[in-house]
Amino acid sequence: MNNEQPALIGLVTISDRASQGVYEDQGIPALNDWLDNALTTPWRAVTRMIPDEQAQIEATLRQLADEEGCCLVLTTGGTGPAPRDVTPEATLAVADRVLPGFGEQMRAVSLKYVPTAILSRQVGVIRKRCLIINLPGQPKAIKETLDGVFAAVPYCNDLIGGPYLETREEAIKAFRPKSAIRAKE
Repeated sequence: MNNEQPALIGLVTISDRASQGVYEDQGIPALNDWLDNALTTPWRAVTRMIPDEQAQIEATLRQLADEEGCCLVLTTGGTGPAPRDVTPEATLAVADRVLPGFGEQMRAVSLKYVPTAILSRQVGVIRKRCLIINLPGQPKAIKETLDGVFAAVPYCNDLIGGPYLETREEAIKAFRPKSAIRAKE
């Protein structure tokens, strides 16, 4: 029996209206559903719903990575060109390193569905031992985007010192070099 603690994954909806209760958040439930379907590794969500305020986004990302010990933080919302969309700026402000491939691939995936994907400013970064990825806010777009990039997340987590994440292959096949694959217990 495996006595390891579950992997902690931060799920953050960034929306003025959802955080004020104007409408029901759909981002965190969509992330939960996707991760429940994709991961075989035990995990636990640490959730936050916050407004589009750069200082608050930065503080939340720092708290999830540094204090809560999340190995992965997925944000939804605030990545477009509107004046209040400041998620990428906040994410970059707390980053130790930027992983440009995540943003490039997320936009490439989304362009298959909508031409306005070129307006997205999503980023992927590392803060200490935590991977932070900005995702769109709509459940359909969250799924499409995660389907397009998550195969690289488990190995990235390995490389930055996070827990070994395993996936359900019929949902998403994680890619690792042969030398990085652990034998099943």
